[in-house]
Amino acid sequence: MTSVTITGIRKVFGSLQVIHGVDIAIEDREFVVLVGPSGCGKSTLLRMIAGLESISAGELRIGGRVMNMAPPKERNVAMVFQNYALYPHMTVAGNIGFSLKLAKTGTAEIMQRVGEVADLLGLTDYLDRYPRQLSGGQRQRVAMGRAIVRRPEVFLFDEPLSNLDAQLRVQMRTDIRELHQRLGATSIFVTHDQVEAMTMADKIVVMRNGLIEQIGHPLELYDHPANTFVASFIGSPAMNLLPGRISAGAVQVGESISLPLPEKFQAMEGRNVVYGIRPEHLEIASEGEGSATKISVIEPTGAEILVLTEFVGKKIHVAFRERHDLRPNDILYLKPDVAQLHLFDAETNQRL
Repeated sequence: MTSVTITGIRKVFGSLQVIHGVDIAIEDREFVVLVGPSGCGKSTLLRMIAGLESISAGELRIGGRVMNMAPPKERNVAMVFQNYALYPHMTVAGNIGFSLKLAKTGTAEIMQRVGEVADLLGLTDYLDRYPRQLSGGQRQRVAMGRAIVRRPEVFLFDEPLSNLDAQLRVQMRTDIRELHQRLGATSIFVTHDQVEAMTMADKIVVMRNGLIEQIGHPLELYDHPANTFVASFIGSPAMNLLPGRISAGAVQVGESISLPLPEKFQAMEGRNVVYGIRPEHLEIASEGEGSATKISVIEPTGAEILVLTEFVGKKIHVAFRERHDLRPNDILYLKPDVAQLHLFDAETNQRL
């Protein structure tokens, strides 16, 4: 069992505290994604797990063993970086097997393990090539192979797809996920891309400013965000968030707009709230049933049509699976699916 348990971990650089006491329980064979904006501390946390950064306070356990002071080579973890960091003078085989050579592993065993990893990653035909002769995706596979060949207990990925083009990123997401399932290892993946987090993770850890905002299954975070930050960060396009006040059984937005509320919230008369509705949960209504919005931009994506509209001085997104004859500057009447409403306290930004 190779679980990773992070308890009260803090990181301080001089007088600057960047990780503020986080707690994460990662189970054996689980694929966990740390996601958040740049500067939130996710890569620093990953480096502390790897032993590349010291732990200022708290406890790190890998496989039940306290690893706070253990050097990186004793943690039995392998890390794949954003920069492939391949040795340009070595072949693919040399790069993959270099750590085994350093460990004075026998030549026959090195060849066997390198061959197994190359077959797993589809690199068998490229073992004699040099990094300069490879595509970006192939180089990333070599970097992954260098980690896999060590047979670590935990894989750590630090934004490994950032340097790839859009199509290759999609392919590599699938490849990494399939690889995780085949190897059965515990994996921790860092990204700022919420789409990567949603499509790859068993469990997502959303971070901001060195703190954890929410931990949960991807669809749990999407359907039940704990606060407005998670609501706006998870989902593309982001959730529409409209500040208002509960009055007469509805949410008053601006001077004259009333948005419907479920009955369970109607007793909170006079409370300032943030009305959250995802783009796909808005539908076209007649003039008497919906609120008027003015279309700014139309973005056909193929599978759906994204429409950016102006509503009481704010921009809101709408997503349609159906094809509609829409044009910029048209007036579009919209109504929310009340069953899919998210309501947050305006002061604390926490879910109600």
